[in-house]
Amino acid sequence: MFERLFHLREHNTTVGREVTGGVITFMALCYIVIVQPAVLAGAGMDHGGVFVATCVCSAFACILMGLWSNLPIALAPAMGHNFFFAFTVCGAVTAGGLGWSWQEALAANLVAGAVFTLLAAGGLQEALIRGIPDSLKYAIAVGIGLLIAFVGLQWGGIVVDHAHKYVQLGNLNSPIALLTVFGLLATGILLAYGLRGALLYGVLLTAAVGLLASHYGAESWGYRLVTWKGAVVSGLPDGGGTAFGVFAGFKALFTDNPWTKWITIIFIFLILDLFDTVGTLVGVAERAGLVKNGTVPRAKQALLSDGIGTMAGAVMGTSTITSYVESAAGISAGARTGLAPVVTGLLLGAALFFYPLVEMVGGTVVVSAQSLGVNTGPEVQVFCHPVIAPVLIIIGCYMMPVVAKIKWDDMTEALPAFLTIVVMQFAMSISHGIAWGFVSYVLLKLVRGRVRDIHPLVAVFAVLFVVFLVTT
Repeated sequence: MFERLFHLREHNTTVGREVTGGVITFMALCYIVIVQPAVLAGAGMDHGGVFVATCVCSAFACILMGLWSNLPIALAPAMGHNFFFAFTVCGAVTAGGLGWSWQEALAANLVAGAVFTLLAAGGLQEALIRGIPDSLKYAIAVGIGLLIAFVGLQWGGIVVDHAHKYVQLGNLNSPIALLTVFGLLATGILLAYGLRGALLYGVLLTAAVGLLASHYGAESWGYRLVTWKGAVVSGLPDGGGTAFGVFAGFKALFTDNPWTKWITIIFIFLILDLFDTVGTLVGVAERAGLVKNGTVPRAKQALLSDGIGTMAGAVMGTSTITSYVESAAGISAGARTGLAPVVTGLLLGAALFFYPLVEMVGGTVVVSAQSLGVNTGPEVQVFCHPVIAPVLIIIGCYMMPVVAKIKWDDMTEALPAFLTIVVMQFAMSISHGIAWGFVSYVLLKLVRGRVRDIHPLVAVFAVLFVVFLVTT
C-alpha cells in the first residue's frame, strides 16, 4: 500500500526512513501547539479552542499534503502570521492595533486563504510574488522576526516598560526573568549541539525547572512560574470556543471597517502566506533533491494543500496554516515522500490528548509590574509567559539572516526596507511597517526616474496604503 501511494522505491527511501523523518519533523515543529494558543489568547480567543484548531487543522493539512502532493513537507500555523493576527489586527488601538474582533480577523484570513487557493489553482501565485520587490520581502521577514523576539523579551520580563525612555532592562533577579534566561541558554545550547527537536526539549526543560522552582519559592514570590494541572494526558478538550466563529465576523468585517482597511489586511495575510509557502516549498524541496529543471514537482497540489489548510484553520479557529521550514529536519533524516507529513499529521492529531501539558507549559503568569523592575505602583499587573518566551526570542534569530540579502548600497531599496523593519518595531504594527515600506519604495523609485522597477501591483497597493495610513 505504501509503495502504491508514495512510490518509495522511486525516491530511494523506505517506510522506516519516512516514519523517522515524520517523527523528527513533528518534534521540530510541535512547539507551535504550545505557542499558538498562548499567542492567540492575547486576541481574546479561547485557549483550548485554539489548541484544538491548531492540532486538528495542522494534522489535516499535513495528511492532505502527503497524500496529494507526495512531498515531505509538513504544515502548521505560521509564526509571524499569528503575531500579525493577535497584535496588529486584534490589538488594541491604543497599542497600535486595529482593534478588530478575533472573528473579524478569522474572516479576513479565510478570504485570504480562498484567494490563495484560487491563485494556486490558476498558477498565478508566482507572478504575484515576483511583483513584490525582494528587498521588501526580506525586510518584512526580518521585521516580523524582531517583533516576535521583542514580545518574547517582554513576556520573559527581560525588557519592561519605562515612563520616560519607553522600555528598559527588567529586574534580572526576578524569578520570571531568571527562568527566561535559563530557558534561553538551555535551548541555545541544545541548538548549538544540533539536537533535533531542540525547541520542544528546551520548552519542556524550562517548564520542569519552573515547576520545581515554584514548589519551593511560590510562597515567598506570591505566584507560581508553572502550575501543575494534575495530569499530562486527558480526554479531548472542548474546541467549541473558536470553531465556526469566523462566520460571525463576516458582517462586521465588511460593514464596520472602511474598504481600504479590510482590503489591506486581506492583502497582508495573503502575501505573508505566499512568501512563506513558496519560499519554504522551494527551499525544502531543493534540500531534498526533489527540484527538477528548476521546478518543484506537484507544486500546484502542495500550494492547494496550503490554501485549503488555511481555510480549514480559519473555520476551526486558528491563524494561517502554511508549509513549515522545520520539515528540513525530517528530510535530513531521510524523508523524501508524502508519507513523512502523514506521520507528522497523525502525531499532531495525537497531541490533542496532551492538553493539560500544553496548558501548563503555555500558561500565563500574572505578576506585579514592580516585581519586574517597572517603576510603578504594585497594583499594575503584567502578564508573562516565561516558559515560551525563550522560543519567541530564538525564532526572531531564525528570521534574521535574510537581512544580508537586502541591497543596502541602493538607497531606493535600502531605505524602504529599513523603514519596514523599524516602523514594525516602534509602532508595534506589522501592517504599518509594510505600508511605510511600499509607499517609500514607490516614491523613491519615482523620484529617481526608475518607473520600470515599480510593478503595477506595488503601485496600486502603495496608493491603498497611503489611504490606510491616513485613516488609522
